[in-house]
Amino acid sequence: MTHEAAPKTILVISYSNLATDPRVNRQIRWLSEFYRVIAAGLADPGMAGVPFISLRHVQPAKSLPGRIKSALHLLARRYDSHYWHLPATVAGLRALEGVGADLVLANDLEALPLALRAAGVAPVVFDAHEYAPRQFDNSLTWKVFLQGYQTYLCKAYIPCAAAMFTVCQGIADQYERDTGVRPRVLTSAPEYHDLQPNLKPDGVDKIRMIHHGAASPPREIERMIAAMRFLDDRFELDFLLVPGSQAYIARLQEVARPDPRIRFLPPVPMRELVAFSSAYDIGLFLVPPTTFNLRHTLPNKFFEFIQARLAVAIGPSPEMARLVKEHDCGVVAADFEPRSFAAILSRLDHAQINHFKQRSHAAARALSAEQNKTLLLDVVTGLLTPSRWETPGPISAAGGPHSG
Repeated sequence: MTHEAAPKTILVISYSNLATDPRVNRQIRWLSEFYRVIAAGLADPGMAGVPFISLRHVQPAKSLPGRIKSALHLLARRYDSHYWHLPATVAGLRALEGVGADLVLANDLEALPLALRAAGVAPVVFDAHEYAPRQFDNSLTWKVFLQGYQTYLCKAYIPCAAAMFTVCQGIADQYERDTGVRPRVLTSAPEYHDLQPNLKPDGVDKIRMIHHGAASPPREIERMIAAMRFLDDRFELDFLLVPGSQAYIARLQEVARPDPRIRFLPPVPMRELVAFSSAYDIGLFLVPPTTFNLRHTLPNKFFEFIQARLAVAIGPSPEMARLVKEHDCGVVAADFEPRSFAAILSRLDHAQINHFKQRSHAAARALSAEQNKTLLLDVVTGLLTPSRWETPGPISAAGGPHSG
């Protein structure tokens, strides 16, 4: 009598809301089709059959002596001590104690050392998302206190991972230069949506534009508002902003108040966003390269515009611009100035927009999550085959990797 082997267990770790983090949510859904998945994060993904471990913790208010001690640790480069004494790390170690897994998937750098400890001898896959050592390199305070710390964590812990992903080629190249590890590119594309482009006859007057995403001051969303001053009355712009900063949204609303063509609408649930957006004509994203990651941005929203069968209008951000030009699905401004952005938009009519919508339709399958799902599952399956996995150096109780 034969018995079917129990499915392997995969632990997915992310210090994020697993219900609303699109990238991590997709990982959990894909992996749970073939494996037993345990999800650890700040909020339950709400998926049947996926046990949830909360990593949420109470962040104690730091006293002045505590803040000084933390700053001195960072300035003295006591980076492992700093990491392993963080309340989030301590809470994570406690929450994951005794959780057994055949493979651990760590999302973002803050989860990687914890994942290596929790994994024991099991392989760890690291999804870096963006480039951690220059996450906020437009902030002098961050550069003084945290850039060296993030750089250390990358060089010390990334080589201990069995495989690594990141969101685009430019960031992958930089990680390889820094660590000697070459990440695979796993874009932030959503699943394929079976939609038809919403084509408009030339007689239609209005051109409806949409921008959605996090309200983050470094993105300088006000540039898109400023571009409206140079556009005629055909153009309307709706924002659906997730409140990364409620104060920033209030400031944007104040800047836009004199222009009735600009509206701020409530955010739409992640799974409904593409269908909602398909009623529009153009997806906008003008983001100046104020940080390394924004220079190389290739975000969810770009791929969601494609799935919604919209024309795409962007600044000369190299990762997005390459795909827009390759698929002929929109326009790329000469620079990041509002006037330049308005200049490329003002030349559009519905015949041209319809052409770009049809090109987005043609590219929708290739720029969907299907290839990413195959890549992730291939890597995980390979690592769960014993002959293809070699255990890296263990992680000591004090922190950093050691070779014995």
